[in-house]
Amino acid sequence: MVLPFRQVNVFSGSPTGGNPVAVVHDADGLTDEQMAAFARWTNLSETTFLLSPTDPAADYRVRIFTPSDELPFAGHPTLGTAHAWLEAGGTPAGGAVVQECGVGLVTVRIQEPADGEPRRAGSSLLAFAAPPLIRSGPVSEEDRARIARALRIDVSDIARAAWVDNGPGWVGVQLRDAEAVLALRIDPARFADLKIGVIGPHSPADRRRLGADVEVRAFVPSLGVSEDPVTGSLNASLGQWLAGEVLPSSYVASQGTVLGREGRAHVTKTDEGEVWLMGETITTITGEVGL
Repeated sequence: MVLPFRQVNVFSGSPTGGNPVAVVHDADGLTDEQMAAFARWTNLSETTFLLSPTDPAADYRVRIFTPSDELPFAGHPTLGTAHAWLEAGGTPAGGAVVQECGVGLVTVRIQEPADGEPRRAGSSLLAFAAPPLIRSGPVSEEDRARIARALRIDVSDIARAAWVDNGPGWVGVQLRDAEAVLALRIDPARFADLKIGVIGPHSPADRRRLGADVEVRAFVPSLGVSEDPVTGSLNASLGQWLAGEVLPSSYVASQGTVLGREGRAHVTKTDEGEVWLMGETITTITGEVGL
């Protein structure tokens, strides 16, 4: 079976920055085994498959696979899949794209750049509404100790920690600053089932220099991805946890720095408490895949 294929870069306007997602179009005829096998073969953080929706309110349905598992939701695949669907000629039934996935319906808005803001030809600005957290709340002392061992830090280095799971299983950890986040050298063997997202604020000078307020890193060895370059689901859930309280209601997160894949995720919490995550998307590869 030969199907249309795109590889879309997310959270960067550069074709080789940010985080790529492989998108297979018209995938209704594929089996679960074919999808999982292709995701293992691409070896990207996620590979997605565009399908006909089952919910009449949705524009399309997507299934999201890591190299080792299927996810009910993930952020950068949401933006990358919406980009691929729109680029292939998809037209939203309403004013925004509505994606059907494992957590239900997710709204994706097409954003316009600010006046005078440079943008590479062919790129899009897309934002999704963060889905409700499946698990939230404080982290036990036992889990704090597990997290510290996995990150190779002292428990006292953890300024805050909370469950911020919107599908993949995230636990959020705040360190004292961005330098501490960038200095982390994890112990993958200590993670077991932990999926840890770490955040720390940049200094005022670095905020001006980098155009980013915080540094984020995402570690998910159990899903076959030791460190994810730029992570939409995590940045969305961190925004639900920290935006408007510990952090401003609107801020920019830098991620992927250690991997040489610098991306930017724009987080906004509305007055109504809704969190939106915006990123730039651009197609790097267009073609066909034989499965």
